[in-house]
Amino acid sequence: MSTVPAAPAAFPGSAAPLAFLKGHGTENDFVILPDPENRLELPPAAVARLCDRRAGIGGDGLLHVVRSAAHPEAAALAGSAEWFMDYRNGDGSVAEMCGNGVRVFARYLQRAGLAAEGDLAVATRAGVRSVHIAKAGADGGPGDITVGMGTARLPGGEVSVTVGGHRRPARHVDMGNPHAVVFVEDLADAGPLLRAPEVEPAAAYPEGTNVEFAVDRGPRHVAMRVHERGSGETRSCGTGACAVMVAAARRDGADPAVTGRPETWTVDLPGGRLLITEHPDGSVEMTGPAEIVAEGTVDPDWLARGTR
Repeated sequence: MSTVPAAPAAFPGSAAPLAFLKGHGTENDFVILPDPENRLELPPAAVARLCDRRAGIGGDGLLHVVRSAAHPEAAALAGSAEWFMDYRNGDGSVAEMCGNGVRVFARYLQRAGLAAEGDLAVATRAGVRSVHIAKAGADGGPGDITVGMGTARLPGGEVSVTVGGHRRPARHVDMGNPHAVVFVEDLADAGPLLRAPEVEPAAAYPEGTNVEFAVDRGPRHVAMRVHERGSGETRSCGTGACAVMVAAARRDGADPAVTGRPETWTVDLPGGRLLITEHPDGSVEMTGPAEIVAEGTVDPDWLARGTR
């Protein structure tokens, strides 16, 4: 197994090459920067340059791998989780949480010999997330990863989403980051999703929101598309899949807190399939694949030229 690459003392502007990996979870893809002692500077322009699909490595977001004790935003969580997922959107903005990102983050730790099959805790800006890395599959490929996604909050108040001049009601779901879930007859109703859909009232989402469009595929089975805040349309969104599952269950009158029975839904995304379970205590779990596909180094001169 590989070890954690040593990070340069500064970034950008350091003469040392920057070690990176590339991974994805249901085709939600990420640039991974191992930096256990939090020595890297991560200005938004540098993150956006790395995530650029034509002129950079390419990714929906960036996973900055830091020991919790070394990061001021996670130091208080160090007793519960050794590692902190300092997540950035593809435009360089900071985000609270990324469900697919947590699975890829855990897969990196496993690859680096910093975690093994079984249970693991990962610190995020939305709190500590419990992770379970399953044994390898029968085909020899890596086992699925299950992430405890916390509990869903359903803030009150009406919200709506407008696409192509058509205004539709939405369900406000908070999974540690914000979501607006819209049920449609056809996923094409979401339009091209080149821009963030208009969401009202704006006061419901002061920091912006992720927007999910969902259709029914069968009993406890939905499909979705998503516009991720700061990234645009992506092939998958873990927190979005959880938000859709909870919104669909409530729409259909299913609430594990009332019935005392867990609810499991299949959620199909353009990049693959996730299983989402909500338990009677309100906790939500997500299970799906995660892969590391490449590793290498970034030319520091190239990076510096784009961030001056």
